[in-house]
Amino acid sequence: MTTPSGSTTTDSSSATAIKPASPGAGSQLETRQGKITIADTVVSKIAGMAAREVSGVFQLGGGAARAFGAIRERIPGSGGPNIAQGVAVEVGETQAAVDIDVVVEYGARITDLAAGIRRNVITNLERMTGLEVVEVNVAVNDIHLPSDEPSEAEHRVQ
Repeated sequence: MTTPSGSTTTDSSSATAIKPASPGAGSQLETRQGKITIADTVVSKIAGMAAREVSGVFQLGGGAARAFGAIRERIPGSGGPNIAQGVAVEVGETQAAVDIDVVVEYGARITDLAAGIRRNVITNLERMTGLEVVEVNVAVNDIHLPSDEPSEAEHRVQ
């Protein structure tokens, strides 16, 4: 049945339908008992946390996103790091697609790392949201070298 707003509903007591609340707003799970709305930002944060859990991921985001993130973290009251940095999602009625930009640790096997990120993101998103994850695209934008670590500056005065 189609409602005046153009949404589709079903009359089955056990049927559920996921439909977008509004463009870019996320997905909405509706049953006879009520609605559950999942915002795109929630999906982005879950994907970001899941990607960070994989060993070999140094950081998420491209160069510009990391630069803005570093500035934001230094501003008091800014809320700290952005968990969804480097993550873009498309959320449909029943499915989600995820794009993740990563910086990997030197020595990590990139193909295995990307497969691990993909597996962890899919598992966590499907378990936590009920959405079917149709694709997870991983873009490796940089590699973190041990020499990139800031060294302790030698003291001029001893």
